Amino acid sequence: MKTGVFIVDDHYMVIEGIRSLLQNEKDIEWLGHAMNVASCHAFLKQQLPDIILMDVNLPDLSGIELCKEVRQLFPSVFVLGLSTFNQRPVIQNMIDNGASGYILKNATKEELLDAIGTVMKGKSFLSFDAALSMKDPIDKAPLITRREKEILQLIAEGLTNAEIGEKLFISIPTVNTHRKSLLEKFGAKNTAALISKASKSGIL
Repeated sequence: MKTGVFIVDDHYMVIEGIRSLLQNEKDIEWLGHAMNVASCHAFLKQQLPDIILMDVNLPDLSGIELCKEVRQLFPSVFVLGLSTFNQRPVIQNMIDNGASGYILKNATKEELLDAIGTVMKGKSFLSFDAALSMKDPIDKAPLITRREKEILQLIAEGLTNAEIGEKLFISIPTVNTHRKSLLEKFGAKNTAALISKASKSGIL
């Protein structure tokens, strides 16, 4: 019996890359993709895959929140976190919210197939790099970009998204994207927690 695989990711190149890796596998049925949460919900009303490969960073909702929703509403569907983020708080958050595993987007075809096979057996799977990250100290500072560090500093100073955008000459949606990325990298649920964790890790 084939394993039905669905992917939720907002980057078409990633979707096409993974589809090309899996489409000719005799034990896997490629069911399609969604590029946002609304499309994912619409698909799940019509059909339930065996596994969803779910990006952590989605445009309309965190993949971590979507994972939690999917696991609550459709407990038979396994979720495999898929991301470029390789920080312990992000991986832990995804697992804590119901993901059966976590794999990085630079994974090999063999690693991806191994992940799908392992999760389908009811076991958990962490890619090699993700497993290494889980050995990091909990308060170890995540890797952030220069722009993210600038925005983090301004958030700590109490500036609004609009004020940050004006100061850095970037749009409010761009500020929102960076803010969401920071929350996920630090495993923080709100701004107060973000500032606290960034302070403890020595970044602020």
